Amino acid sequence: MRDLFKKIFREEVMDDDISIDVSESEGVRSLHFASHAIQSSMRLKKPFHLELTYTRAMMMFLLFHARPRKILLIGLGGASIPKFIHRFLPDMKSIVVEIHRKVIGVAHLMFYLPPNDKSLKVIHGDGIPFMKEHPESTDVLMIDAFDPDGIPRNFRSLSFFDLCKSTLRTNGIFVMNIWASDPHYDLYVDRMRRVFEGLILIIPTGKPGNQIVLGFHDTPKELDVKILRAKAKLLEKTYGLEFLSFFNQLMLHNHQASSMIIFDQ
Repeated sequence: MRDLFKKIFREEVMDDDISIDVSESEGVRSLHFASHAIQSSMRLKKPFHLELTYTRAMMMFLLFHARPRKILLIGLGGASIPKFIHRFLPDMKSIVVEIHRKVIGVAHLMFYLPPNDKSLKVIHGDGIPFMKEHPESTDVLMIDAFDPDGIPRNFRSLSFFDLCKSTLRTNGIFVMNIWASDPHYDLYVDRMRRVFEGLILIIPTGKPGNQIVLGFHDTPKELDVKILRAKAKLLEKTYGLEFLSFFNQLMLHNHQASSMIIFDQ
């Protein structure tokens, strides 16, 4: 069968045993790590918008954190979310830690990642030591790190999720993208639920598709469904993302009463 994607770029990273592929199809450029699985995508006519549904769902932290000042992202990929925040949330400071130097280069070359400035800093390094060196340092922690086999091995342990929570400030929010088809999916969710003491919400984005997990350092200040739904509508109007649809998915997938979100604690 003819490949649906036209490969336009390949970068071999032999020391790390991965290859970076970039393809294009119907005006969309995508990043792959040694497979047909898409890691990031960018519509060439709208390079600062969020093309993939799961990236838009990861922005749901805005529903629960009124004024996040700083976000730490572990894993760069094609830089979809850092670019969106840089363009549409310029008052938020973004720090991105990416372990593969070549990925950073490809993001600049092929995905229009802006240079570092006062609101965006991309660092070549290992996310785990970085978090250990920066406790209680961020309002939002976003984990979107994959290798050719899925979530990296050292990003799956109970101690890793403990570290993630310790990196958050008071009222901070942890956001992680995981594949529902991952054979260890239930284990990851159980570990996150234990670390965040039941304060997690899951947003499905497709079947089987990506699942976005929100973990809360503290109980969110606002859990009233009516108020959150109104806020989702306002966010949707402001940023052009389907916040209301994601909120409806959140309500269907998690415990809730008619008027309040209830955590499974």
